[in-house]
Amino acid sequence: MRRFEGPSDLHMHSDHSDGTEPPAAVMLAAHRHGLRTAALTDHDTTSGWAEAAEAADSLGMTFIPGMELSARHEWRSVHILAYLVNPDDLALRALTDRIRSSRMDRARKMADRIARDFDIGWDDILAHTAEGATVGRPHIADALVARGIVRDRTEAFADILSPRGDYYVALYAPDPVTAVEVVTDAGGVAIVAHPAGRAGVLPAAVLAQMLDAGLAGFELGHRENLEPGIRTLRTLVDRFDLIVTGSSDYHGTGKPNVPGELTTADEMVARLIARGNGSAPVFP
Repeated sequence: MRRFEGPSDLHMHSDHSDGTEPPAAVMLAAHRHGLRTAALTDHDTTSGWAEAAEAADSLGMTFIPGMELSARHEWRSVHILAYLVNPDDLALRALTDRIRSSRMDRARKMADRIARDFDIGWDDILAHTAEGATVGRPHIADALVARGIVRDRTEAFADILSPRGDYYVALYAPDPVTAVEVVTDAGGVAIVAHPAGRAGVLPAAVLAQMLDAGLAGFELGHRENLEPGIRTLRTLVDRFDLIVTGSSDYHGTGKPNVPGELTTADEMVARLIARGNGSAPVFP
């Protein structure tokens, strides 16, 4: 295996999903903050890989192709970081196409509901969506900010876009066991993103099924994780010798997260690279 250099940030978003910067700018931000290996993990799409890989190569960085796949267990949103998948795998493409279609339908329905009470239209929302990106709640939030209806994305998500509010529409997402199976079958490495947040750790039975399906590990280094959940998941990491990652979940100006605020140990990056076979890292 070719060598890479750390520090490594394996969870970053561009404007191909809900980040605010193009993929090349995301890699530049990573480089500015001292990172030497970075992954682009846009939601349910691999469309930014080529631009990010070219930019990383020009900066002398290693690029890890990734994606953040949407899943759901009962009421809980579960995100699976999918590294080194084959982007042309038929089952993976069918699943991500369905999720993105659901995202677009959901966004349009939510926009119509919001427009009944606020001076905002679909064109306002599209104006804050990069060409080719699927419209999502962050883009609606940006439009609400631009219209002066809320101060920032945080306020938008806490109020108008909240799942508890009247404007919310549910998104289709597969169960997490299916998501892990699809990622693994596509040659990828499945890691649960921010698995110990305020919603709590997934039930033990579900985690066991995910491990049986090929789950490789957990993103224990994330600003949203809480210590009790981390301790619970550490027992699984130790028992099954799982991969542990740490990441920023960078979104440009969409979140306060800073590239490299948490990173992944070189040993874990090496294990991840050795395990994935659906696509390859781009080494400088």
